[in-house]
Amino acid sequence: MAVEEKRAWIMIVVTVVSYAVYLALVLGRSGDGPISAEPYVAALLWTVGSAIVASIVLHIAVALLSPEEGRTKDQRDREIHHFGDHVGQAFVAIGGVAGLVLAMAEADQFWIANALYLAFVLSALLGSMAKISAYRTGFQPW
Repeated sequence: MAVEEKRAWIMIVVTVVSYAVYLALVLGRSGDGPISAEPYVAALLWTVGSAIVASIVLHIAVALLSPEEGRTKDQRDREIHHFGDHVGQAFVAIGGVAGLVLAMAEADQFWIANALYLAFVLSALLGSMAKISAYRTGFQPW
């Protein structure tokens, strides 16, 4: 398995775990009142920060444990990386539009922040799945 494919798997696992922890923290606090009244900022910052740190540590571990010849990126690896990034960026744009629409509709900050966070999560997942698919099933650059 190529190092870049391992990195895509790391991104999927870290993203799913951190978002699940965030949802558990926010939804676990919800009582009888509206969920938008619950505190979410600290949970969001901690889960995003922890995901970044975990991703960096795991990427370093994969790089250190990989053989020297497996660490070099060839043209195919670069093209797959760019392809996955382009696929994932669609959700960043969708999330930006959703955030703008929610802001114009004067929605609560809770919903705007969560729409943007979900867009980033979906972007990471979709981009990583596209990379893994390209490694597993073959990749034909345009």
